[in-house]
Amino acid sequence: MRVLFVCIGNACRSQMAEAFARARGGDVIHAESAGLWPASRIPSETVELMLEKNIRLDGFPKGLDQTGIGFDLIVNMSGEPLPEPVSAPVREWHVEDPVCLPMMRQREIRDQIEVLVRGLIAEIRG
Repeated sequence: MRVLFVCIGNACRSQMAEAFARARGGDVIHAESAGLWPASRIPSETVELMLEKNIRLDGFPKGLDQTGIGFDLIVNMSGEPLPEPVSAPVREWHVEDPVCLPMMRQREIRDQIEVLVRGLIAEIRG
């Protein structure tokens, strides 16, 4: 299943979701991520948080126009409407933006994203 994870800047939430999907469900998900308004870089805190889970973030923030096509599902974590037209079913995940939050709260958000991604993987495998 081709899944696109979307957030505001493609610097934190969607990068984490893509990385978890690849690491935990690469057998059933081809994951990509993008941002509505891509950031210039992935924050070092986000990289550090994922390394705590033994997952490396090697990518860079991308916009929707820099992703592939033909997704089976789009997971929107931005809290904003996606630009039309949307080419796949959209699932809304309400996940707080971790940018500029204390590291403890960022860890909680990371863990929330991991739980959501694991649930999606289980659903696809089921």
